[in-house]
Amino acid sequence: MDENKVEQSMGVTVQSLLQRTEEQSWPQACLYVVATPIGNLTDMSLRAWQALRRCDVIAAEDTRSTRPLLQAWGVDTPLMAAHRHNEEQAAQQIVAKLEAGQRVALVSDAGAPAVSDPGSRIVRKVREAGFRVLPLPGPSAVITALMATGVTTDENPAFAFAGFVPSKSMARRKWLQQWERFDGPVLMFEGPHRLRATLLDMLEVYGPDKQVSVARELTKRFEQVHTLALGEVEAWLDSDSHHEQGEFVLVVHATVQVAAQAETDIDEVTQQWMRVLLTQLSVKDVVKLAGQASSYKRDALYECALQLKEQSH
Repeated sequence: MDENKVEQSMGVTVQSLLQRTEEQSWPQACLYVVATPIGNLTDMSLRAWQALRRCDVIAAEDTRSTRPLLQAWGVDTPLMAAHRHNEEQAAQQIVAKLEAGQRVALVSDAGAPAVSDPGSRIVRKVREAGFRVLPLPGPSAVITALMATGVTTDENPAFAFAGFVPSKSMARRKWLQQWERFDGPVLMFEGPHRLRATLLDMLEVYGPDKQVSVARELTKRFEQVHTLALGEVEAWLDSDSHHEQGEFVLVVHATVQVAAQAETDIDEVTQQWMRVLLTQLSVKDVVKLAGQASSYKRDALYECALQLKEQSH
């Protein structure tokens, strides 16, 4: 297909999609919570773009950061500040605008507002005032990092988002220890100035064999996702100064659990004397003795003892 036909086809497609957005419901007196690109400006959804154009005002975490995005997409909607230091006051102003029947959009510097970003208090205040909150999903550094690292599975899709890492070393180590108990990958945000200190604290807390993925500058030109053991971190950082530049999502991998051995994995000799002991002792006592006399896991021995006990009846 030649370039003219490609452009014509794209034009028809864009017009069709824009028509779909025109036909959707755009309620008044509503707070539109809009996810915006985390780096690549072209990741804005058509629905988010249309919402920002249609709203009467955009409440932004930092108007200086949001303005280039609006300029790139040809949006001239007025801006107001809504950050963590004025969130209560901004919430009152937004509720007043909703009472006047206006549409208000809420955006953060990047990604989803109210998710490890200002906005949650505004959302709660708007809901408490009885107005509708309409979320427009889109780019997310957390989900992007999960997509890039493959640390979850269909069988175990659980993960934890821990937010920003504490700035002080002692508090950071204590905080990392708390997340060690989570049975799944843990994602956290970190900036360039503390990346090395944070990774070395992870090494101290989790040990050299723990796997971590360092996702840097996601969706941007110099995006990089690298997985390594914590014992290799310092050498990796020293190998290239660019490794400490940018914004980071750190993915601490779950510890791989060794599956408990099934009954068939326990040798016949051990099973035989367990059968004999089960004629005189409880399952609990037999498992305890077998654990002392062998290297098998307690769960495997317990499962084996239950099956042997059942077979004897």
